Amino acid sequence: MYIQFAATALLAALISFISNPAVSQTLDRYPVIPRPAQLEPRTGEFIFRSGTTLLVPVAQPELKAIADTFASQISRSSGLTVAVRTVNRMAVPGPNAIQFLPVRDTVLGNEGYRLDVTDKLITVEATTPRGFFYAVQTIYQLLPASVLGGGSQSIPVAAQPLTVKLPACRIQDRPRYVYRGLHLDVSRHFFPVAFIKRQLDLMALHKFNTFHWHLTDDQGWRIEIKKYPKLTQIGANRRETLIGHYDDYDPQVFDGQPYGGFYTQEQVREVVRYAATKHIDIVPEIEMPGHALAALSAYPELSCDGSKTYQPATKWGVFNDVFCPNEKTFAFLQDVLTEVMALFPGKYIHIGGDECPKDAWRKSAFCQQLIKREGLKDEHELQSWFITRIDKFVTNKGRRIIGWDEILEGGVSPNATVMSWRGTKGGIEAARQRHDVIMTPGAYCYLDHLQGDPAQEPMGFGGVLPLEMAYSYNPTAAELTPEQQQYILGVQGNLWTEYIPNATQADYMTWPRAAALAEVAWTPLALKNYDDFSRRLLAHFERLDRLNVNYSRTFFDPAFAAKPTPDGKAEVALSANMLVPDIRYTLDGSVPSGESARYEKPLLLDKSTVVRVAAFNGPKPLNQLAKVQKEFIVSKATGKSYKHLYAPTTGRPDKGQLLTDGKTGGMGGYEVADVVSFADDFGVVIDLGQSQPVQGVRVGFLKYTAKNMCLPKQVEIAVSDDGQTFRPIDTFKTNPAENGKRAFVRLPFDFAPTTARYVRIVARSVGSVPATMRNPGKSAQMAVDEVEVR
Repeated sequence: MYIQFAATALLAALISFISNPAVSQTLDRYPVIPRPAQLEPRTGEFIFRSGTTLLVPVAQPELKAIADTFASQISRSSGLTVAVRTVNRMAVPGPNAIQFLPVRDTVLGNEGYRLDVTDKLITVEATTPRGFFYAVQTIYQLLPASVLGGGSQSIPVAAQPLTVKLPACRIQDRPRYVYRGLHLDVSRHFFPVAFIKRQLDLMALHKFNTFHWHLTDDQGWRIEIKKYPKLTQIGANRRETLIGHYDDYDPQVFDGQPYGGFYTQEQVREVVRYAATKHIDIVPEIEMPGHALAALSAYPELSCDGSKTYQPATKWGVFNDVFCPNEKTFAFLQDVLTEVMALFPGKYIHIGGDECPKDAWRKSAFCQQLIKREGLKDEHELQSWFITRIDKFVTNKGRRIIGWDEILEGGVSPNATVMSWRGTKGGIEAARQRHDVIMTPGAYCYLDHLQGDPAQEPMGFGGVLPLEMAYSYNPTAAELTPEQQQYILGVQGNLWTEYIPNATQADYMTWPRAAALAEVAWTPLALKNYDDFSRRLLAHFERLDRLNVNYSRTFFDPAFAAKPTPDGKAEVALSANMLVPDIRYTLDGSVPSGESARYEKPLLLDKSTVVRVAAFNGPKPLNQLAKVQKEFIVSKATGKSYKHLYAPTTGRPDKGQLLTDGKTGGMGGYEVADVVSFADDFGVVIDLGQSQPVQGVRVGFLKYTAKNMCLPKQVEIAVSDDGQTFRPIDTFKTNPAENGKRAFVRLPFDFAPTTARYVRIVARSVGSVPATMRNPGKSAQMAVDEVEVR
């Protein structure tokens, strides 16, 4: 539900406070993420000592467990002796104490808390153990990062007691949304229990309360089901895995290595118990009716064609083989869900419902008869009928289903909660129909997307989701009425793992964007401020360092801006966010260090150069924050005007002389940057401005045959002095059948020195994609990033 309880006057005062540069250092004392709803800074600090005591009312076992864990963490990380004592509610706290006081207060709700910190006493108030737990997470973030040590699993005892101080303040806090989730796909790549627990630790620190565990898909069934052992004997194991991105290679390349893994039911119980100590609910997802290949591999009779042989998918995508909506399938799914519900005590069961092709149902005589018998309009209504039947079963067990927004197709099941991922439209429509909604649109919440420049990022799905964009999201759509807005339960970040094979990469893709979404989910909208969030990130990164989290430093990446100069050079400007005071660079191929040249003004390049850049902060020795590099091309064509002989496509048009601006193209995931594409031939006439010696041309063609972008079959070069009469130089044969890994192929065309002002380059398309490639017979395209004249 949408909650914003802070008083208007206080909100206005706080906004004025954070916008005043004179008090930014004061705010740096309180680097809490997500930002509390109300925070009153005070002078002074509470200092932990050996003998600091946590006071907990008697007969409050959950509260005592929270206090015990906190005291143990402080003691082990600092070397101090911090104790917990149960007391009568009327007991008067002594000096240097932390008292936990349960209260009855509708303002705080089930998850809110108050925190009052003076130099002598810390008072924590909440109505439930969950509220106290979140208060403790805030305390952790107000303390030095050293208190987090190496994580709750292995924290070394300090050799000497550390000084542990908590800045004085008063906080009243409560979340904006009741659902604050993170998702993890363990089907495409499997993650062990230890990683799941660590993820839960990090979620708890940021006040997430829901872990969405994507346990089954086409590539692997990851949860033990006692009644159907072949699900894990067969369905959990694929014979090999695609190498690289889906479109990296043509033909696709596989590693030849068997891949598998699953969680036993005892391991699931262990994770559920652990999550409960972090006040995190787990939503298990069992995909249906699509994304079912792993299950069909184990039990092919659940398909619409039991005579076929199925196997877990070895690559990514959407597959046509889905569950058949017959009684055998429903008996199977009900058995599976019964075992799943016995393992997961939470309110929700996620049943998928997304990306279910209807081909198998259209071809199935049984399905067509079922559509007629039930009076359904088509296969979309058959899916709705399928979901409704599962919904009734789950509802009768006292639970509720969640489904991806495709469950709206054909009519949504009456009790279903909709998870809106294909943008916001599905969530808005579901809220208008008075269905509960969890917003998770890919543009803001898909953590498998790239975080910055595709040329600098490790492999991801595609699309670009910078930290600032994730932070900017508002889950409550303005076009909904206040009554409809009540159905927006919250927001969730999703980590799909097609291109995330291990914990290191999972960390990189998740953090710090998950921290941004934590603030989206918790903090009142009027208090969100990206600049303030950015300042708090510095302390946040130190915490993540202490927890050995391989977070992304893209936040610090300097950005390149390049333009050609009138005299044919490339001017390269560098910029970074306000928290990067020092940029160093090299032009000779060496790795930049704190001793490299300091960036002061735009760089003028008179030859093709790889510019390598590093961001630093702090006094010497400088602390390196990030490093990036980019190639720039300088030739006689740089900055020169040209005209196209054939119009570029509308998909990748020419925006501002892209072919001679000195910037090379980039790729990442499905993303291609700084290229111009052509549906057939490519031709350009470059005006060098005056007659001068020329002896060669080089053109950067994009070889991306999985997307039908082929090299040309030949390139024709001609020159002219007046731009009207051209004399042919040569025709160069090329290899349009070259496939393999996608890349920019810079084809050189050298010829005897001549003098000319105009250079004409025509590249002839192969026409149709050659037979050796993934899409033979399709119309071939060409794409170019830069043209050089030497």
